[in-house]
Amino acid sequence: MSLLPRTAEEFSSAEYWERFFKKRGEKAFEWYGDYNKLCGVLHKYIKVQDKVLVVGCGNSELSEQMYDVGYKHLTNIDISETVVNHMNQRNAERRPGLTFQQMDATQTPYEEASYQAALDKGTLDAMASEEEGALARNMLTEVARVLSVGGRYVCVTLAQESVIKLAVDRFVQLGWAVRLHCLQEENRSVEDSFALPVFVLVCTKFRQPMPMPILEMCLGEDGAPTRLTQVSDLLSAVREHQAYSVLKKRLRTSTDASSNLSLTLSHTKTGLPRYTLTVQDCPLGAKVPRSNQFAIFIVPQGSETAWLYSSSEGRRQLAASANFRRLVIVAMHRNQEYTDMQDVQSELSPMVMDLAPPGMPANQQVPFLSVGGDLGWREEVSRGVSELSGEYCVENVKGEDGELYRRLVFLSNAALVQSESRLVPSNTVSAASGHKKKSKKKAKPTTAPSTSSTSLSVDSGFLCCAHHEVMVAGLTMLGVGTPQNKDVPVSVLLVGLGGGGLPQFLRDFVPNVTVEVVELDPVVMQVANEWFGFRPDDRLTVTLGDGLERICALEKEGGRLFDVIMFDVDNKDSTVGMSCPPAAFVETSILQKVRSLLTPRGIFTLNLVCRDSVLRKSVLERVSAVFPTIISRKIEGEVNEVLLCSHGENGTSKAATILPSLNQAGKSLQSALYSNRTGPKSSPHIDIAELLKDLKIE
Repeated sequence: MSLLPRTAEEFSSAEYWERFFKKRGEKAFEWYGDYNKLCGVLHKYIKVQDKVLVVGCGNSELSEQMYDVGYKHLTNIDISETVVNHMNQRNAERRPGLTFQQMDATQTPYEEASYQAALDKGTLDAMASEEEGALARNMLTEVARVLSVGGRYVCVTLAQESVIKLAVDRFVQLGWAVRLHCLQEENRSVEDSFALPVFVLVCTKFRQPMPMPILEMCLGEDGAPTRLTQVSDLLSAVREHQAYSVLKKRLRTSTDASSNLSLTLSHTKTGLPRYTLTVQDCPLGAKVPRSNQFAIFIVPQGSETAWLYSSSEGRRQLAASANFRRLVIVAMHRNQEYTDMQDVQSELSPMVMDLAPPGMPANQQVPFLSVGGDLGWREEVSRGVSELSGEYCVENVKGEDGELYRRLVFLSNAALVQSESRLVPSNTVSAASGHKKKSKKKAKPTTAPSTSSTSLSVDSGFLCCAHHEVMVAGLTMLGVGTPQNKDVPVSVLLVGLGGGGLPQFLRDFVPNVTVEVVELDPVVMQVANEWFGFRPDDRLTVTLGDGLERICALEKEGGRLFDVIMFDVDNKDSTVGMSCPPAAFVETSILQKVRSLLTPRGIFTLNLVCRDSVLRKSVLERVSAVFPTIISRKIEGEVNEVLLCSHGENGTSKAATILPSLNQAGKSLQSALYSNRTGPKSSPHIDIAELLKDLKIE
């Protein structure tokens, strides 16, 4: 027979505990730890001279050990007659003042305010499962009755959410102060199968109920208390500690190159997230030097959204390049100040060994790696809230190429950059040629630039998003810039504004173009105007509203066709395997409307971001049913792919004839973009010929 309950309800059964202690016999059962583990926090809250009621004592040695160090006023109660008789016999001679009584903790004969402390080790957890917590609530009511003013209920618990919420809610209602200690496990063997941390709940009774809840969390027995405002915040902190303990156990006992284990460390004073750590192991069998067991890699501020650091594929590549058995990749959070690399190392060092791989000696040196030895640079320039997309921030960052960039990030998905533009000094004339490509070389990040945000402007000729470059290169399918199309107008309908980089580039550099942008969120329009230099005019207009509704309205009105229709709109539903576009945008009925709005030579350009291979296949089948000609281009190092779709007949054979002709058309488009630049400060930084490589016929 197992010595642990088969079901949670058995915890609160008197019959179960009778059977348990009869089977257990003489051996003490230390539920959640012994005196040596708990003495620090117990002495902190229970005075030696206090009169203490020990609730659900079992056959634990805890009361005996407390008695031996000076606690002489201990009253122990338990529902099991077997255990009470056994404990009285065991202590009759050595500890004549230590009493054990058979009693139901929900109904005691003791007078009100007759104890200065109530000690509970696991009893609350045992009772909370019965009758949806009614038994536990009755016990807590009884504890509150027998404690005097200033008295404390000290409960050792695993802090299962339903249990701890029940207790905290009860004592908050009574106006008591609530503090929770999460006990650290430095000396626990990693082979111990019990991974959850032990908590000690301390609830203090006041003469007058406190008008506002006093809720505090402490790490360890002596950790400084962190004040929390709501019970939900306390429960969240408990979950974080539990998750960390389980993660730590898992990391110290096994390795898994395919997993993406991560945890967030928060600032002890503010409670705000400060670091996110992701663990990446090398595959089993990889040739790793014996000395390269474990390292910490610090991601420069502003670079955490890069593919190398934010995607599982990128992190595996980074770990393989670093060639350590385990690499912990550390990202720093917004709204946090970081002095220098040494400061970051000092903060992280105390907990580094918790994440070490199995078998690594505790005294082994752990190197900190970085790009150029610097923390990078980030400056938040604006923050606000959109009713549609939630909180957002606009920030300037220094890229690993040494350039300055401005980003729009919605904090509901902080790992995704919604829009990005390169910044240049406002008084600087760009001397870059039209054929210059973004540098892939990593340069050493420097400290904060001397140029202030007010003296910076957006370089409209630089497209930060690689998929935007491919969407522009797709204009070669129209023959834009070729001699025969020199004066032919080009009309574009673009769904999705973002920071406005793509439509501005089209307006500034594509000859004879007119662009209508459809944007759902008026806040995005405001941000684009204020922070990304977006300036509509007679050739670049914006329609605020739903993109699907606009397409339906245009089709219903009739009489207006476009040479290019582009979808560059993200999906707010993160549970779907396709983050761009929303699923409704690739339904057959919408695709048919898009086709009807295109000129005979027109193309449909879709930015597709789909991690689900089955879903991607379904999308391609629907698109190809409407557009027989589909040419795709994957974006290197990203999930994005751009589909260039034509509604001409004989799709595959037509596409096969198109590909060879695109090279010459690309040269014409490159030349046209550069010659059509508007204003002395702008030059197109795009290489059309390079972008036309690796095209694939779908």
